Amino acid sequence: MIRKALSLVASLSLVGAAAGAASPGRMVSFPSGSETASGYLALPDGAGRKPAIVVIQEWWGLNDFIKHKADHFAAEGYVALAPDLYGGQVTADPMKAHELSRRPAEHVMRDLKAAVDLLRSRPDVDPARIASIGWCFGGGYSLDLAFAEAPPLAGTVMYYGRLNPDRGVIATLRVPLLGNFGALDQGIPADSVRAFEERAKQEGKSVNFKIYPDAGHAFASSSDPKVYRPEAAKDADARADEFLARVLKGK
Repeated sequence: MIRKALSLVASLSLVGAAAGAASPGRMVSFPSGSETASGYLALPDGAGRKPAIVVIQEWWGLNDFIKHKADHFAAEGYVALAPDLYGGQVTADPMKAHELSRRPAEHVMRDLKAAVDLLRSRPDVDPARIASIGWCFGGGYSLDLAFAEAPPLAGTVMYYGRLNPDRGVIATLRVPLLGNFGALDQGIPADSVRAFEERAKQEGKSVNFKIYPDAGHAFASSSDPKVYRPEAAKDADARADEFLARVLKGK
């Protein structure tokens, strides 16, 4: 139901530029169950173990927007890995994106967990300092990874991703969670965002959601000027950067 609603309001996610001076990333392969997965890996400068971030794509696939985000995080000092959840397929067509996003959830989660395993195994990563971030399709899976991963991640960021309001599910959340949402999002109503946050806080969870009043779905990632909200996007991205610095760098 949520994914059908998202198909009505999602828009192209082709904006975004890398910040800082980190070198462009490269594609890498890694085992995922009995199969082989791949992803875009961006590395920071400097020696020693670094914090790391799993950067999770929107339903369009591993496009330039997501790669730019990985480059941005590398420039900020993180090892950033963006798994390719569609096996190399990228689209700007909402109908095709909807079709691709119907890949079985267990297969998506298998690849995401494999990406975390890859990061934990790297000599340049501190395995205790790994977080996830995702947009839309990836926002929902970023949250799923926060519930599923053991040992738990250090933190999770989601932009306008699906939410499970079940109190029993919320009670199993073990990591700090930051979320950015649009009040005009038809697929993820603001009331559902408030309800999730309220229930999470009643369960003693660290959850910080913000709802932007004049923003809809994809307000921080769309190239459509009718959808993109530059001031809200700037604020949401600053919130994400500050959160990640706190949970991964202790700042």
